[in-house]
Amino acid sequence: MSSNRWPPRAAWAFAACGALHGVAAAQTAPPLETLLREAAAPRLIVVDAEMRAAEGRAQQARARPNPTLDLQVENVGGSGPYHDFEAAETTLSIGQVLELGGKRGARTATARAEFDTARSRAVLGRVAYARDLVVAYATAEAASERLAAARESHELAEADARAAQLLVDNGKEAELRALQARAAVSVAQAEVSRAEAELGGALARLGALTGGERTFTAVTPGALDRVWPASSSNKAPTVAVAEAEQRVATRKLDLEHRRATPDVTVNFGVRRLAGEDATAAVAGFSLPLPLFDRNRGAVNAARAEADAARARLLMAQAEAIADRRGAEGEAGAAERSAAAAREGQVVAREAYRLARLGYEAGKLPLIELLAARRDLVSARQRAIEARLARVKALADLAQANGQIAFEDTQ
Repeated sequence: MSSNRWPPRAAWAFAACGALHGVAAAQTAPPLETLLREAAAPRLIVVDAEMRAAEGRAQQARARPNPTLDLQVENVGGSGPYHDFEAAETTLSIGQVLELGGKRGARTATARAEFDTARSRAVLGRVAYARDLVVAYATAEAASERLAAARESHELAEADARAAQLLVDNGKEAELRALQARAAVSVAQAEVSRAEAELGGALARLGALTGGERTFTAVTPGALDRVWPASSSNKAPTVAVAEAEQRVATRKLDLEHRRATPDVTVNFGVRRLAGEDATAAVAGFSLPLPLFDRNRGAVNAARAEADAARARLLMAQAEAIADRRGAEGEAGAAERSAAAAREGQVVAREAYRLARLGYEAGKLPLIELLAARRDLVSARQRAIEARLARVKALADLAQANGQIAFEDTQ
């Protein structure tokens, strides 16, 4: 008698494998500097693939036109003496297109310029990815700290509720105070749920950005307090891309000018005259007459594209200067705000401690204790937001300077 039920040991083994797979798939995110060095993110794969494609096109642009092999048989399948192959003329020739006017060199130069543009775009893509990765990592860490703050606030609310209930039981407070304290516990519990959902979303976005099948359950702390010295010596990547695009447009204009020169096709071959039992050489060339198509429309279009590329370069240079100055100002302001928020958190924590002592001693009403706890929660949230804003500002400054944010820092 057959059975579809698994033996108990097999079932336990399968369950254990599933649990181990879940643990392997769900993990703490590696440190930020480790993720910055990884190259498996989809965005990085895209820019590297585009650069390799441009390199392949540059390689192809150097190729010369292939020769043409031509075989013709004449004076066959007719009437009279041409009804068979006795009077056939068979010609075997080879033809080669000769590119005139420097078209091959111009085409190769254009392809090389396009490869340089793809390389500049790859640098821009890596810098932008590093900025987004730093922000996503810091956002996840900030969400984790918000959750810790919400849980601490919930614990404090429960402690306040127990203290309020004790005073009510001793007849030192009205029952209303205990109800108010329990309502504050419910609000704090709702904040914990909201912070848990926020952390889950931030970790999911971080995992999607880094690619792969990893599911992060936490991040390695430290990104929010990272110190990073910015440098303005690098050229802005947007300017580098605009300069490369202008060079491509200039090369294309030169190429279109050269394409107006017609190419020559030369032919050489041998002819077998069956009727005379003789062989002769044949040679010739062909040259298009530029009567109708002189490539003027393409030249005008390339000239307009070159003008647009120059204008885009001027725009990129102006925007890069403005972005750099704005990022420097934001970074300085964020640094000062983070320092002020840290000081405010220390003051709020001390104020709550004193309010708690005063309430337990019967010297302060419950409303003062609840207000002090709200101020402490708000101060901690402000400190987290200020530290996150500082990291975002530094990441924006790094992108404006063409740097990989927080690369090789401790």
